Amino acid sequence: MSETTVCIPNINAKERRKRLLFGVIAFVIGLAVLAAMMLSGIDRLWRLPLFLLFWGAAIGFFQWRDKT
Repeated sequence: MSETTVCIPNINAKERRKRLLFGVIAFVIGLAVLAAMMLSGIDRLWRLPLFLLFWGAAIGFFQWRDKT
């Protein structure tokens, strides 16, 4: 048995672009903050909140990719 999955986009191209842009900007900001933290020698535990920034970037990217 073979099932085919059909993905019907529920957002338009403009909204997809906004999600991609958010994902890219959040990722770049996260990398910049991470680099600054590493170069300044801040304790590793302070890097943990960056998880939220990278998580938000991933959600933006996956929403863009899946058209949701």
